[in-house]
Order: sequence, then C-alpha cells, then structure tokens
Amino acid sequence: MRHTKKTAAAAVLSGALLLAGCGQAGPPSASDGKLTDGKVVLGVLNDQSGIYKDLSGPNSVTAVKMAVADYKKKYGDKAVATDVSVITADHQNKPEVANTKAQEMYDRDGADIILDVPTSSAALAVATQAKAKKKLYFNIGAATTELTGAQCNKYTFHYAYDTYMLANGTAKTVTEQGAKNWSIIYPDYAFGQDMKKSFTTAIEAAGGTVGQAIPTPFPNDNFATFLTKAAGSKPDVIGTMAAGGDLINFVKQYNEAGLRARGIDLAVGLMFITDIHSLGVEQFAGTTFTEPWYWNFDDTNRAFAARFEKKTHTEPSFAHAANYSAAMQYLEAVQRAGTDDSDKVVGALEGHKVNDVFLRNGEFRASDHQVVHDAYLAKVKDKADVKRDWDYEKITATIPAAEAFRPAKAAAAAGCDLG
Repeated sequence: MRHTKKTAAAAVLSGALLLAGCGQAGPPSASDGKLTDGKVVLGVLNDQSGIYKDLSGPNSVTAVKMAVADYKKKYGDKAVATDVSVITADHQNKPEVANTKAQEMYDRDGADIILDVPTSSAALAVATQAKAKKKLYFNIGAATTELTGAQCNKYTFHYAYDTYMLANGTAKTVTEQGAKNWSIIYPDYAFGQDMKKSFTTAIEAAGGTVGQAIPTPFPNDNFATFLTKAAGSKPDVIGTMAAGGDLINFVKQYNEAGLRARGIDLAVGLMFITDIHSLGVEQFAGTTFTEPWYWNFDDTNRAFAARFEKKTHTEPSFAHAANYSAAMQYLEAVQRAGTDDSDKVVGALEGHKVNDVFLRNGEFRASDHQVVHDAYLAKVKDKADVKRDWDYEKITATIPAAEAFRPAKAAAAAGCDLG
C-alpha cells in the first residue's frame, strides 16, 4: 500500500504524536504510584456483528491494542501500567445488552475503563453503569448530547463527536448555501431524536425551516415509504440521520427514487468512510457532511493509517482513530496520576490539553467532560477525482475546536452537573 512520502519534519511530528500521544516527553510525573489491583484492563464494548460493525467493531479493538503497544514502547520500564490487557464484547446495539455487558466488564472482568459504545441508547446505559461503579468510560461511537447534558457524570467523557458538532457543521453550511427548506428522516431512538433536535436548531438559526421530521424504525432496511413522504412537500434537501448499514440502504433507495434529478438534494447527518467504500463513491458524490477525522488529511494521519492498514487491510474510520487516541490518552492519564484509581485519573484528565493523531487542539473540558477538538467540513469526491482506493473525501474547511462543539454554558443549561 502506498502513502505520500513524509518530509523529515513531518516524520518527526508523526512519530512524536503517535508515540507521545499528547506531545509530552520525558519521564512520568508520578511513576512511583501503584495500580489498584496490579493491572489495567481496557474494555471495548461495541457492535461486533451488526450495522455498525464496519465503522468501528472488531477493528476498534485492534486500534486499542495498537495504543497499548505504543504506550509500552514509549515508557518501557518506567510505565506505571506494565500489565495492560484489552477485553471486548458485542452489545448488539441493544441498551439492555450494553447495560449487562458493562456490568460484567466492570465487576467480573475488572475493567478500569470502557471504550467506544456506538448507539446512543446503549451509550447512556453504559454511562449509568460507569457512574454507579465509579469507573471510567470514554464514549467514542455514540452522538447524543445527553452524555454531556442531563445524563453527564464524573466518570464519563464524550470523546469524538456529538449531534451538536454534526449539525453545527452540516446543517448550518447546507442551509447557508441555499437549501432553506428541509425534510428530515431520522431513526426513532435516542441518537435519531437528538440528531433531529440538533439539526432543526441549526437549520432554523441559519434561516431555514424543517417542513417534515419523519421517524423510522431502527434498524431498518426499507425507506421507500418515508422517502416518498419526505419528497411530497418538495423540499430543497432531505436530511438523513441514519448511520452505518441503515445509511447505506437509505442512500441506495434515495438514488433509485431519482430524487436528486428532481432537484431534491441529500444531506447526511453522520457518515463514515466505510459507508462510502461499501456503497461506492458515485452513490454519495457531492454530499456535504461533517468529519471528525480523515485518514488522508495530513502526514500524521497517513502514518497512522499505514500502520492500521497493515493489521486490518482497510483504512481507518474516524471511530478507529478515536479509539486509538482514547486508549492512549487514558493510559497517559494513568501515567500522570501514577495510579489507575478512577478519581485520580479523572483529575489528571480534567482540563488536560492535547494534540495527538486524532485530537487536534484537543481539551478534556472539565465542566462537562466534552473532549473538544478541531472538526472538518467534507465533501464526497466525484468518481473521476478519486485517484486511489479509499481517497473519497475532500476537506473543504476546518472548524476550530472552540467553535465545533456546544459551549460549556449550554451544557450546564442542559442539566450537566458533575458533582
């Protein structure tokens, strides 16, 4: 597999970011601390077999194992955590299964932290367990703002993206570009409901209107009736809040219905590069969306992608990169704290600023545990512009970290109280 050749300066930057994680060098500040049970266990809880398998799934476990290896390589015999293991489970996108698996990971398997957890209803269930067990939880895969709102807690951090960030990029941009009249089709569970709310707020703030907001079952493979209903009001754009396998089915049926030829554009609330690869770039060409991270953005990302591809034979999605980063940043916090004691690790994380392979201008915001970072506006390339496999996106703008996420005061107004 070929990647752009790095300059010497870029190679130094890439090595520093990938191995140092947060750009910090030198020995740990508290290397003489002790682990609570002599080991550190990282749990990856996600969809291993369903509609979100490709965008995260087993390959996120691989990414987390890469982070463990890099942590050990960086610190060697100065590592606070020398016995580090990774466990995993499939939550099947069901909140009741996620709840049970989280309990088992924390209680039976001794997990110090749970990572990933796509599907917002499942994510909220795990956050409840993290609070009850007083164990760390970094959510990467789910988007609900409730994790930093009314259901925030001391032990939960929201890592990669949320519905506010997605809407603040895509809905705002598409509306300002002239698509004022929207129909929204959303899956009728926590993620879709939150997406509908966030997109509607952003559309209206940009001078647009949402004529219809149409709920669908989750998961779902037949969107024909919902597309017909959405098109009936002749909107400028249909916004789909489906994700993963559901998004692939949705876009395929949108194109089969010939809606773009009828002047009805498509906006995608949440998209992963694995979605584009699965269905084909021509099916998504020209679609604007918000991207938390892209493998071909710069030399640092390409260096990580090359390592990841050797292990998985696929390019990383933003979820894969974020799981790597989250695992590394947790271990770095253990290193700074000198222990895996949850309260002390939280203290080492709150307010911490970081630049690594995923987090650019990142900060673990102390007030609501939102992990803020730069985000990007992206557009799917036309097929003729794709020069190599997986190079499907054009980054059109960077949204600075300070603007990308919901302001801390808004999270407080939404009910976040970490006390």
